[in-house]
Amino acid sequence: MKNSKLLLIFLGVALLGLSSCRKDDGFTDNCGGKAPGGAVGLLMSISQDAQMGLSSVAQIEADPTNFPVLDSTKYPVAYGHIYRIRDNILNSGKVYYKNEFPWRIRIIKDDKTLNAFCTPGGYIYVYTGIIKFLDNETQLAGVLGHEIAHADRRHSANQMLQQYGVDMLIQILSGGNPSMLAQLGAQLLALKFSRSDETEADDYSVRYLLNTEYDAQGAKYFFQKISGSSQVPEFLSTHPNPDNRVSNIEETWKCLGSGGNSGLFVERYNQFKSSLP
Repeated sequence: MKNSKLLLIFLGVALLGLSSCRKDDGFTDNCGGKAPGGAVGLLMSISQDAQMGLSSVAQIEADPTNFPVLDSTKYPVAYGHIYRIRDNILNSGKVYYKNEFPWRIRIIKDDKTLNAFCTPGGYIYVYTGIIKFLDNETQLAGVLGHEIAHADRRHSANQMLQQYGVDMLIQILSGGNPSMLAQLGAQLLALKFSRSDETEADDYSVRYLLNTEYDAQGAKYFFQKISGSSQVPEFLSTHPNPDNRVSNIEETWKCLGSGGNSGLFVERYNQFKSSLP
């Protein structure tokens, strides 16, 4: 748009309007919780998030050497376990785009890698390394909640919008330039989230788990688990201090009323790990 000042004024007025009509939407709370918004919500559709995510999915599926994905038909028990955890989170009533994104999960067979990630549009990948490293189902639920939050809060889409601009990004997603689309998919896989995005994802993991059978502080127990370990997950490489994140999660949980259940589900989680190759 030629007149950037007019665009900024428009966005400011629109954002004020959005914030004023979200007071009782079930997603707003007194601890900073709110429905996703910002410039990305005004300038990009949800379907475009899914297009971005699929560009990364294409990169993964074309590279089985680096991404050895387990066939869901060959490991139905393992996928049944992880989809049960996902469904618990989605049914909490706090995932804003629960019905808009597919929230498809794939398990990557790599016991040495402690990692999980979620592309824009809700395509989730979890490495066997992190599944086998954790002690109980609630810890993994905390991790999944964190990754779901990155997509649900549209963190990746917002970063790509800032980097490319709306016109260029939409042009790439239109498919007119396959090489640019492939480049976008690869870039998303290497994306590093900002500290504020990571903090927000931690906070929303608490919100997602609060109305489930899990302890809402599942992500906290994950960080406590890794704090004494020499293995640092890839997604913590730019944020190596889990102690601060534990404190932030505790503060969010207390602010939200210190409620929820206390289930860890160790035996069930051991059955999940046993179903993996």
